[in-house]
Amino acid sequence: MKCSKGAVGAIVLVLASLGIGPLDAREAALASQIVAAAQKSNQQCLKACRARYRDCRHLKQLPLSECQGIYRDCTQYTCTGSGPG
Repeated sequence: MKCSKGAVGAIVLVLASLGIGPLDAREAALASQIVAAAQKSNQQCLKACRARYRDCRHLKQLPLSECQGIYRDCTQYTCTGSGPG
């Protein structure tokens, strides 16, 4: 399973901001659970983007390039949580 760089970076940033030194086993397990939850959430988001793309293609109301743009925007903005610009 892959985790986005943003999710891993956010976890590292949170741990660093808390001034936490080396992790003990319990903290490492919690960090692992957080990463797993982020991965699952990202996978669900990507599945939703693929479904939007398939729906767009199936309805045949927009050209292929528009459907591809919908997919690209969905994965870039919805799944990463960042906005345009």
